[in-house]
This record gives sequence, C-alpha cells and structure tokens, in this order.
Amino acid sequence: MKQERIGVYVCHCGSNIAGTVDVGQLSSWAADALEKRGVVVARDYKFMCSSLGQELIKSDIVELSLTRVVVAACSPHLHEKTFRTACQQAGLNPYLMEMVSLREHVAWVHSDKALATQKAKALISGAVERVALHEPLDPISVPIEATTLVVGAGISGIQAALEIADAGQKVVLVEREPSIGGHMAQLDKTFPTLDCSACILTPKMVTVGSHPNINLLTWSEVEAVDGFVGQFTVTIRKKARYVREDVCTGCGICMEKCPSKLIDQVYEAGLGYRSAIYRPFPQAIPKYPVIDKANCIYFQRGKCKACQLFCPTTPNAIDFEQEDQILQLTVGNIILATGYDLFDARRIPQYGYGRLANVFSSLEFERLCNAAGPTEGKILLRDGVSQPESVGIIHCVGSRDRNYNNYCSAICCMQSLKFAHLVKERTGAKVTNFYIDIRTPYKDYDEFYQHVLQEKVEFVRGRVAEVTDAARRPGEEGKLIIQVEDTFIGKQRRIPVDMVILSAGIEPRHDSKEVSRKFGISCNGSGFFTELHPKLDPVATMSKGIFIAGCAQGPKDIPASVVQGAAAAARVLGTIQQKSLDLEPVLAQVIDQKCSGCRICSNLCPFNAIGFDLERQISTINPALCQGCGTCVSACPSHAISGTQFSTEQILAQLHGLLAESFNGNGARTQSPAFSQAELV
Repeated sequence: MKQERIGVYVCHCGSNIAGTVDVGQLSSWAADALEKRGVVVARDYKFMCSSLGQELIKSDIVELSLTRVVVAACSPHLHEKTFRTACQQAGLNPYLMEMVSLREHVAWVHSDKALATQKAKALISGAVERVALHEPLDPISVPIEATTLVVGAGISGIQAALEIADAGQKVVLVEREPSIGGHMAQLDKTFPTLDCSACILTPKMVTVGSHPNINLLTWSEVEAVDGFVGQFTVTIRKKARYVREDVCTGCGICMEKCPSKLIDQVYEAGLGYRSAIYRPFPQAIPKYPVIDKANCIYFQRGKCKACQLFCPTTPNAIDFEQEDQILQLTVGNIILATGYDLFDARRIPQYGYGRLANVFSSLEFERLCNAAGPTEGKILLRDGVSQPESVGIIHCVGSRDRNYNNYCSAICCMQSLKFAHLVKERTGAKVTNFYIDIRTPYKDYDEFYQHVLQEKVEFVRGRVAEVTDAARRPGEEGKLIIQVEDTFIGKQRRIPVDMVILSAGIEPRHDSKEVSRKFGISCNGSGFFTELHPKLDPVATMSKGIFIAGCAQGPKDIPASVVQGAAAAARVLGTIQQKSLDLEPVLAQVIDQKCSGCRICSNLCPFNAIGFDLERQISTINPALCQGCGTCVSACPSHAISGTQFSTEQILAQLHGLLAESFNGNGARTQSPAFSQAELV
C-alpha cells in the first residue's frame, strides 16, 4: 500500500504551548522519529492559525505533495475549521487533516516541561497513525426552507422576528401568552436611561402585529418538532380563545360586563384584578381578549354568557364552542427565545415575603411604579393609602447564593439602583440598598450609579440575614427591621423601614428542560439552554438550525437580549440566503449486513436521528440529523454501526501510536498492535 505523505505542524500559541512544551524539539523529533511512518515535513510556528501560519501549510501541501496534515495546536473545537479551510484552499480534502490539542490537553494541565513534551510526542505519534487512515469526505447538502419559527415573543423574540421579516423572509412567531411583549411589558422604566418601557416596546409590538411577513400565533404552544435543519416539521397547538379573531373589534365591552373578577397573578403580579374574559394589558397585541376557562362562570356552571349578550358585533365574536386547532408547519430554522422566570422570594422565608405585608417583590414594585398599574404609579404600602417614609432594597435575592442559584442574574444591581431612584423621585423617602457587590459594567451604568449616590441613597454592604416585624428597640414599633452585618464596619445592624423591596434574580423557565428535549438541544446545570460555544458561538446550539436568544440562554438585560435576538436573526438570514446548507459528514453509518434490528440505538440517540426500516428490519440513520456523537456506535451489541472518521481501525491505530512501546528509537513500528479488532470487541 502506498505510504501517505504527512506534514506535521506544531504551534507555539504565543507562550500558551511553548511555555510548557519544547516545541522546537517536538518538531525536530516528528521529522526524524516519524519519518518512516510517512512524515515528510515537520515545522513549528509561533501562531499557526495566523494567515502566515496557514500559508505555510498551504505551500507545503502544494510543493511537497502532502496527502495528510497533522496540526498540533489548540482545541479542534476552536480552530479545526480554520485548518480544514486552509487544506481545502490548497487542494487537499479538508477531512484529511487531524488536530492534536496541545494547549488544553498538555500545556494547560502540566507544569513539568520534560514530561509535557514527552506526552506531546505521544499525542502527535497517535495522530500520525490515525490520519493515515482518514478518508476523503464530502459535506452533505440539504435545502433550506425560507420560513423561520421564533418561539417566544418577549423583546428578544420580537427583535429576531422583525429582523428576519424586514429582510423579506417569512416568520412564524409563537407565544404561549394571550399577548406578545413578555416581561418587558410589565416594567415601568428601563435603566440606565429611564425610558418608558411601554414607549420602547409598544411600537415594536404593533409592527409585529401588522407585519405582512409575520404569522403571529399567540395563546399557542409548540407540541412537537420533527425533521432537521432546513426541513423542520413543527406541530403547534393554537388554544381556543373562545373569541373569534375575524369578528372581534377589541372594544372591551365584554371585559367590562363580565361579572367574574379575580386577582391577576400574572401581569399585575397579584396586585390588581381582571375579569374572566380579559386582555393582559391595554396595549396588548393582538387586541383580542381571551376567556379564562378555569374561572369563567359559564364553563363552570353552564350559566351567564354576559360577554356574549353584550358583544356588539354581528355575527357575535364570542364563541363558547371554539376548540383548539392543531397546525403543522414546515420551517427551515428555529429561534428559541422563551425567556425566564423570576425567582420566587417565598423560597427564602427569613425575608418575610408572603408573610409580612409590606415586603414586595421586584415585579410587584414595577407594577406599583407603572402609571397603568393598580395604584396608577403611586408608591404605596399594602393598605393602598400610606406612602413609605423609609425603604430598604435587598439585592441578589436568589442569586449568588449556593443555597439557590450560584450565578449572578445580571440585572439585580441596576434594577435596585433604578428602584432607589424612583422611590426618591416619587416619595422623597429615605432609601437604603443592601448589596454584596455593586456590578455596573456596561455603557452609562456606572454613571447611573454615581447619580443615585448623589441622591443621598445609602448603601450597606452585606448579605441580609432576616427581615422581621419583631420590635426590640425604641423606634422599631410598626416597622420592618432588616438585620444585616455591615461588612465595612464589621458590625451587626438593625435598620427599621416601612417597605422592603426584594430584587429577585432570573431563573430558567420552569419547563426549560422539557422544552430542550422537545427541540433536541441541551440545558446547563442551572437549566438555561446550552450554546454551541460560550464565546465564539453564543446563539447556535448543538442541533443545526436551532438558535437561542435572550434570557433562555442565560441572565441578561434588555439591550443584551435585543442584541442576541438580532444576532440569531442574522445567523438565520445567512442560512436562508445560501438556499442550501453543507452539513458535517462526520456521522454514524449502519452496516446493513450486521444489523439485527434490536433498536437499542434508537432509544439512545440524543438527536432522534435513528429510524427503522420495517421492510428490511434494520435501523437507518438520517444524515441530516446525526451529529456524529458516537453514542449509537458504542451501544450497538452487534457492532453494526460505524462512525465516520472514528472507525475501529482508526481508533486502534491512534492507540497504537500513543503507546510508547509500539515505537523504537527511529520511529519504526516494532510489533503489531497489542490488541486486534477482534480481541477488542
């Protein structure tokens, strides 16, 4: 068999690798010791990923007729595509290149230079053995359906939908609530500019509701997702509103006449009331109300129909016989912008929320401040009459706390500073902020912090231990007492206030793990959707064609959510404009003659890529869905599934190269592998 001509390229990565590995010795060793294994050139360069480093590889491929390339540098996750592209530009099939992770697997985990260099030699030796068995591959091309599904219509989902629709492409925007807008629709002011939230959001909502390229499905949920990038088949349940959208004018008479009144636990955070037929808020899009079946007198008792009796439209817009609709759509890409849940402060009983009357959650305070809220923007105590003369704001409620959530929620500091300013502005009350650290890292945020300091807002550094109404000292009667250790003075303090605001943190949606399984993506340990790469690709996921945006990916404020929504839209538009997409050909393949039809692999595939051919009674793999993870390869009891570029022969060859006993001083193989394929299985 003709011996391959292999080039080995070792990167210094500045001092990342060269500081721990003797790269000069490594490249000299590869040229000499591995010459008999096919290595015809070995070089080291300071930054192999640079244009000059790539040119070095490309010129060698052409001038030395290289048939295989080994690059010893950083993680393939970071630069494999870079070096594959360089090989392709030089006329070499990009899949005839193998990367060795010297930075992550050697330099960053070892301190002994001699041992690190020895390990690097073993890894390069294994890569040389392996790359000789690589096969040229061609990407799999799939057509792209131009319509995009956006799930979740908060500010991030709205931004993504508008970006795509304004570019002339069709969008299906699905929202589980009766109106779009998400949490932002509940806010009063937005930091640091103190713009009215509704003034910013409402124009975008109106544009979404009337955009010719957006099919808006509110009061709807995605039930199933099948298919693959470019050709997803999505099943959507459009829940019955019991209001005919083609007839309703949104006049609101039905809501006025409904005799069933209940506390609004969602939009008004429990501070206001709504009827059983309701529109979440005055600027809601769409304008059509929805009947709350669980609290409607007619659905509970079979009597009433006041909404229908007073409805002025002809034909009548109220339809008690309306049923859910099941829609099936084909889309090319999906953007998940499903948002977040606020931490429930009741989980920290020592703060008294739900037990002490004048302890408010951050969302409750937002509704108090809002001119369209239950108090018309007046900051009042629970009695609905008294204004507070002193207010305590507790930061990081449920965040940066190993008992609840270890992570920072990104919004709490600025949210609390905004609350302090609004209290000062509207009541003149004394305000004390209780914080762990103040984090104001973005544009104009620290300027806002300095402004609040100038307003004579007090700051106490220390985690609050307790909020109680048990008076111990004069002046504490009828007050809420905040017990805290002031870490600046090293003393315990008891600070009496009239009102306490708990700045609750951001949590993943309660059903995020269920949603992730439905869409074939994953969640991190906290429950937020996992991105493809936290730095280089924070909007894509491991499932091709599915993108994430906003707080579904992790805690962030409104500007960051808007940016990520636009970024996800840009990625989708780039895919649509290509009209077809080349997929990675590194995937699993079924060996028909060996498959027994046991279907063990089908139940294990995390990407639902494995089907079953009933006629032939064997498993089949959809190449557009397969991500080449290898789960099925390792699980198949008949060894009937092979992984492209990860065949048993290739893995054995790499192991053989890794074992120092397999080579003598000049690099010649001294014996056959210590174990054969038959012995291995």
